Amino acid sequence: MKTLKVGGMNCQHCKAAVEEAAGKTPGVRNPCADPATGELRYEESAPVNEEALKQAVRAIGFTA
Repeated sequence: MKTLKVGGMNCQHCKAAVEEAAGKTPGVRNPCADPATGELRYEESAPVNEEALKQAVRAIGFTA
């Protein structure tokens, strides 16, 4: 699994929003965000453009 640090997650709603945004990024599979650790873990079904993933997270108001 790959990991991305995500800042600003505080609750289950945040978790769901980050997972949804990450899941729309090409190549990201099974995204799992953890507000307690500030991490997004995911598998790759194809090579992931990490900058595109960061952009998706930033676009919904979190830091990456």
